[in-house]
Order: sequence, then C-alpha cells, then structure tokens
Amino acid sequence: MAEHVCPYWVGYLLISPLRRWLENPYALLAPFVTEGMTVVEPGPGMGFYTLDLARLVGPQGRVIAIDVQPKMLKAVQRRARKAGLDGRIELRQPSGEHMGLDHLQGQADFVLAAFVVHELPNMALFFQEMHRVLKSGGSCLVAEPKKHVKIADWEETLRLATEAGFQISRDANIRRAHSIVLIKP
Repeated sequence: MAEHVCPYWVGYLLISPLRRWLENPYALLAPFVTEGMTVVEPGPGMGFYTLDLARLVGPQGRVIAIDVQPKMLKAVQRRARKAGLDGRIELRQPSGEHMGLDHLQGQADFVLAAFVVHELPNMALFFQEMHRVLKSGGSCLVAEPKKHVKIADWEETLRLATEAGFQISRDANIRRAHSIVLIKP
C-alpha cells in the first residue's frame, strides 16, 4: 500500500453530524474503553473518535492522539477545549516513521487505528510500535476503508500485525470497513 496523507479539508467531512449519525463512535468504542484507561489513537484527523474516547476514559484516563499534520492536531485541540475534554487528550506530532511513544512501553490499554494504517509509510514498524506500547492483554482495533484497501492489502495488514506479535481476536463489525480486534498476549 502506498503512503498517502488525508488532505486537511477532508477532515471537515469526516467529523460531519451525518457520519456521527451513521457511525456512532461512542457505541463502537464503549465495549473496548473504560474509565481510567490509557488509549493511543494514531491519525485522529479532526477527532471524530477522539472526543468520545476522552469521554469514555473519564477524568482519570488519557487519550494520546498522534498526527503528522499540525492543522489536524489544532482542530482536535479546539474541539476538545470546546467540549471540556482537553485535559484528557495529549496531542503529539511524530518525527520520522516512529510515533514517538517509547516512554509508554507496556502502559497503553487500547489502540484505535481507524482508517489510518493504509496511510502509513511502514506498516510493519507501526504494528511493532503499537505492540510495544500495549500492556499484556491490551487490544488494538484496526479498521480500514474497503473503498481504498483491497482484500489482498487487508490480508497483508493482518499478516504484519501477527508478525509483530498480535493475536487476531475477532471482527469489529464496522460498516464499510475491513476491521479486526487484535490482542497483545
């Protein structure tokens, strides 16, 4: 899969109320995220999932949102502040191929990689890094758009995830997406 970065203006489409109505992020994430958790979200865009992750982790939890685009991070920050959730969200801009999460080794409870893995320059490195940051028993929900990611590419994504040490748990059943829940043993 080729490296591609979602244009900034598309972020506005991705946070539309219509999308929220069609694909309720709170309902999708509630089975995986509870109060006090540490959650990592690479590629949050303008925060379609981020704000609900922050609601779910509660005041004692935290969401670490990582994006290569400063404009996207500023949009998340603005939306989080408006919702009163900015104290729960830590924003990061990575340098190079690494997410810059070495300090989190074995501390994260959950990773949400929603519609982002196909945009990464090095998927193998991504899965290795997410495996490192998760606690034993932690989970990683990966969803990729069927429109952009063909079945052969999805199978390659799963292969790279298992090579990094993840076990495949179950399908996450997300509309119009290839999706899976991975577990760190």
